[in-house]
Amino acid sequence: MVPGSPTYVAKQLHQNLREYCDQHGPAPAAFDADGTLWGTDLGEALFLYQIKNHLLPQLPKKPWEHYEYLKENVSHEVAYLWLAQINKGLPLEQIRQWAEKAVAELDPLPIYQEIQETIDLLHQLKCPVYIVTASIKWAVEPGARRVGVPVENVIGVQTQVDQGIISDKAFGAMTYKQGKVIGLKTATKGIPAFFCAGNTEGDLPLLESATHFRLVVTGSPPKNSNYQTEQKMIQIAQKNNWHHCKYY
Repeated sequence: MVPGSPTYVAKQLHQNLREYCDQHGPAPAAFDADGTLWGTDLGEALFLYQIKNHLLPQLPKKPWEHYEYLKENVSHEVAYLWLAQINKGLPLEQIRQWAEKAVAELDPLPIYQEIQETIDLLHQLKCPVYIVTASIKWAVEPGARRVGVPVENVIGVQTQVDQGIISDKAFGAMTYKQGKVIGLKTATKGIPAFFCAGNTEGDLPLLESATHFRLVVTGSPPKNSNYQTEQKMIQIAQKNNWHHCKYY
């Protein structure tokens, strides 16, 4: 095994997780979703599926460009919430069906093998596993099922649902940056995670909230929009002696 490779890092990390649980018992663990569990973005995959199939006629003429504009010129929080708000008036079950079809089109979802093995180990150790994402929760649920995490443990951007119908009113924590910590603590009833994993600076507060172990995952090539933020996360991981691995 090559030092720094995903296999090498997983071996060291798994030893840490086993030793902790042997001594202290099980505790919550949390992962970011896109770029951490798999090499794609499920929130954006659902949006692109909706655009391609003309499922939301009320969208702007250039919906993807509008989303990018919000993200770059207003805020990430506004952009991520907008991806939920555009579903106003639709049944939640319809969105969940579209999300499943969007993920099925990826065939297969590019799950990082060593991350899957880490989730499997945490389950063996009886640790509750959470996914904390800045994507809308409903888009990530099909991915959660594929890695064996219960959909009720997916913590993501949501709008209020009234009698099964989606509204445009924000609901719960905006799960980006510090909001990820708030969302996770709400789900765990205040019990901190002993291990957290993420890939971008948007995940940094989540990783810093972990009581014992942190993993930075990087998989974006140089031309990808996440490349620079992942490089910064590697530097932070090296400075703080966190686990970190590369998938490119």
